[in-house]
Parts: sequence; C-alpha cells; structure tokens
Amino acid sequence: MPSKPIIALTMGDPAGVGPEVCLQLLANQEVTTQCSPVIFGSAAILERVSQATGFPLPDTVIPREAWKRTHSNLDVPAILDLGEIDAASVTPGVIGAHTGAAAYAYVNLAINAALAGEIAGVATGPLNKEAMHMAGIHFPGHTEIFASRTASDRWCMMQYSEEITCTFVTVHCGYAEVPALLTQKRIQEVIELTAEALQRIRGRAPKIVVCGLNPHAGEHGLFGDREEERIIIPAIEAARAQGLDVEGPLPPDTAFLPWKRRSTDAFVCMYHDQGHIPVKALAFDNAVNTTLGLPVIRTSVDHGTALDIAWQGKANAGSMSHAVKLAVKLSRQRETQGSTPRQAE
Repeated sequence: MPSKPIIALTMGDPAGVGPEVCLQLLANQEVTTQCSPVIFGSAAILERVSQATGFPLPDTVIPREAWKRTHSNLDVPAILDLGEIDAASVTPGVIGAHTGAAAYAYVNLAINAALAGEIAGVATGPLNKEAMHMAGIHFPGHTEIFASRTASDRWCMMQYSEEITCTFVTVHCGYAEVPALLTQKRIQEVIELTAEALQRIRGRAPKIVVCGLNPHAGEHGLFGDREEERIIIPAIEAARAQGLDVEGPLPPDTAFLPWKRRSTDAFVCMYHDQGHIPVKALAFDNAVNTTLGLPVIRTSVDHGTALDIAWQGKANAGSMSHAVKLAVKLSRQRETQGSTPRQAE
C-alpha cells in the first residue's frame, strides 16, 4: 500500500487554467510530501500546457488500462492518462462541447476511483458550466454531480478558509427560486452538516451564525414573506435543542463584519452570492470548496476556468494547494476513524 494518501486532481476543463494549476501542484514539494497527487486528465493536453507555461511534467504517466494494477503501489506524483479528447482540437480559452464532455468524464472517473477505495480523496479543477451544457450535461456544478453519483440525499457546499467559512442552503439557482427552496428541514440539515464538519476540521464545537434571507433579516416581517419567522428561526431553535451553538438569523449586510468573523467558525448562507461574495473578497486564493455529507472526500478550487489567462502560466495554484491539503487532512481523519467509502446505488 502507498505510504501517503493518493489524491486525485481532476484536470477541469482542458481549455481553462485547470491543467496548469494541476501541474503546479505536482511540482510543489510541500504538497507531495503529504500525499501522492495524480492528475486525472489528458497527458497530451498537459504536455501542451507544460510547453506553453514551462511548468514541468511529472516523470510518471500511467496509461488508463494500467491504473488498476499500479495504483496500490503509487507513491509519487503522476498523471493518469484518460484521454477523452483530441488534444489538437483544444484552443486555450475557447470552450466547446468537447471540452465540457472531457472535464465531466474526468470527474466521473475520479468518483469511481474514490468509491472503489483506490484513492483517498478528490480535489477538483474548475469546470465550465457552459461547455458542459453544450455537451448535453446539465448538472449546475461539481456539488450536484458528486451528490448524484454517490446517491447522497443529505449534503451541502462549504467554502472553507481560516479567514471565513460559509455553507449554503441553496447554491446554483436563480434568486427568484430561492424562497421556495428554503425549508426548516433543509436549513437545519445544513446547520448540522456544518457543525459536524467544523468539529472534525478544528477539533472543537463550532460557533455558527445563520444569515437571514431578506434585508435586515426581514425586520420582523416588513420585508419578504416572513421567511425568517416561518422557516429560518424554527430551524435555528431545533439546532439549539440538539446542543449546537447557533446564532441568528442575522442581517446579511452586517453578519460578516470583522469583529463578528473573529468570533464565528462558519456562516450558514441562504443563497450562492450571500456567502461567495465575502469568501472571494477575503480569501480568494486560499478558500477551499468542499462538499459535506458525501461518502467520499471531495474538495475543490474556489475559482473558475479563467479562460482569459488559460495556458499562460498566470494562474495562482494557492486554492488548489489548500484544497489538496484539506483533502489529505480529512482522509487522515477518516483513516483514523476507520470509515470507508460506500458504493453508490
């Protein structure tokens, strides 16, 4: 068995910055001393990116058909050459159905490996939703792909950093859809998942703040349809009854002030931008996107495909570095606790 956990890095959309971010990670000794990172992607694409950026290729390239017999002894950075796309057909910064399909295939193959116990975790490079939709793949993002593929019915997104951490009741949907998607059960579920995750990561019971939906957290029913009183407050009270340290609902425009962040481990947010804006403003290069409630470990960069700088060597690999380190930490904890992935139905 490998002496270090194997973490799959999915290459992301081939036309974006995912390939170069992954190559940077394979040359990062701080990361490679903790784990054996393996890029799930196209060796031909990575060779082109290496030539364009100067980032070195690893010495080990594993053919797709050799993975099953070699992964158990893998102890070095590597590329798992899955192909899935004609490298000559890819233009940096230009997406298409072929790039979306390839990126989706890399994610699915990494999930298969995680469910089979062949890898300790998955750190995902950025997808391009438009490219996936061109390919007829209509998942709104990684979070929903992992939840579906692992048959998980209790899950949520967490954006984690030492500076600020947010979890989300709803994620990839339009603002007009948000109120109808809020239920007491769902909010309570996200609070519980947040508490469980922060207890594992930080080793203590967390302090959680729940944001309101409406301006001024509804101002006692003056704004909105009393979502705070009807839905959010009952969920908070139910979580408190379980012994969780939960405050709220707080007005979103003051919840993230510096003094409040210093005393808060995580903010439960009602919709995507409510939490993504403060996270990206305060921790863009080191925040990690992870999906809670899965039977496998999944972390991710907190940025997109950045098509305007793709294959130019300008992409900052900080978020991917933090994503891999968190995946390693969670895998070590899972190993200590003796839990294993379950196969999806």
